[in-house]
Amino acid sequence: MKFHSTDIEGAYLIEWAPLTDQRGYFAEIRSDEEFSARGLNNKLSECSVSFNDFRGTLRGMHYQAAPHEQTKLIMCIGGLIFDVLVDLRPGSKTYLNTCSAELSLANHRMLYVPAGVAHGFITLEDKSYVQYQIGGDYVPDAARGVRWNDPRFGIEWPMSPIVISDRDRDYQDYKL
Repeated sequence: MKFHSTDIEGAYLIEWAPLTDQRGYFAEIRSDEEFSARGLNNKLSECSVSFNDFRGTLRGMHYQAAPHEQTKLIMCIGGLIFDVLVDLRPGSKTYLNTCSAELSLANHRMLYVPAGVAHGFITLEDKSYVQYQIGGDYVPDAARGVRWNDPRFGIEWPMSPIVISDRDRDYQDYKL
């Protein structure tokens, strides 16, 4: 695995390296040793998947409030997504910074999302599957979000959403 720093402290774009042969490939996508060496949470206790029927489906920008923050390892296991992070940790050197990356099974990329950082994505292909490995329990009362197109963040989405939940559409701009 190759870890690439992003514009958000503690967030990494991770490229996994497949070992190929006539059968296809095999790849390590997470290692306690590799994560620990970088000070990352390697106790990812939940695994979830979202299926998105249509290109232009937006999910985000989601996070959990303290003390229930979650870390996430995001991987697109089918289709193609434009994945976005926003640093909402007031004490962070990269507070309010954003980073983004296209994720797909074909490009062998994942994003590591530190606790306290909002996450969202828009699908760039129909039938996109997103896998989340999550550190920390989901606490419904701690679930929060900010508006996907809040001008404070200046996220350059590759397209406007076609499918978006009422909850995600109705999030307010981030308040300092």
